Amino acid sequence: MVDETKPDEAKPNDPTSSTAHETDGEGPLSRQQSEASIYGTEEDEEELRIQLGPKFSLREHLEKDQDDESLRKWKEQLLGNVDVTSAGESLEPEVKILSLTILSPGRPDVELAIPEEGHPKGSWFTLKEGSAYRLRFSFTVGNNIVSGLKYTNTVWKTGLKVDSTKEMLGTYSPQQEPYRHEMPEETTPSGFLARGSYAARTKFLDDDNKCYLQMNYTFDIQKDWPSN
Repeated sequence: MVDETKPDEAKPNDPTSSTAHETDGEGPLSRQQSEASIYGTEEDEEELRIQLGPKFSLREHLEKDQDDESLRKWKEQLLGNVDVTSAGESLEPEVKILSLTILSPGRPDVELAIPEEGHPKGSWFTLKEGSAYRLRFSFTVGNNIVSGLKYTNTVWKTGLKVDSTKEMLGTYSPQQEPYRHEMPEETTPSGFLARGSYAARTKFLDDDNKCYLQMNYTFDIQKDWPSN
């Protein structure tokens, strides 16, 4: 995706990214691409693993530091209406990504459910070149607090990485109602070189680099929006 704070470039960037862009040059390739060449390798996205402190269950979080008023108030704000009596003993949070919605001014919202297997078949969606849009994810959190939930997205075109994005979503407590996170507005690139098919890999991870969803998919940028 083209960063509007920089001069326009002829090469296309990721239309699904929002911050922390890294772009590479693009060249025409006519050979058939294997899945490894389409989506790159894990070394392209290697994360720095940080050793964090011990984990606590939600009940232990609620019972700790009762004498510290500032911590108690912070926990009350974070946990909201969590029922202390029903708080579980699980150390691991449960995060489920439910849907991706594409928001574009003057057009109906397009909500896409996340497939159970996490890999949409065929081209998942089409964006119009030169159009403003936002992405909105909905997700649920259960069992325990998820700390430092983040979104990463890497995009390839004809086997070459053209964009990489990371965005911190935040820390969330368990609740029955889904959370929603909306990305900053972006504008798709335009021009002959920007059109065509892209491959993307999206991940949702926490501070421990535990991956709650890895999704490989393809999408298109075309001269116009799809008719349906």
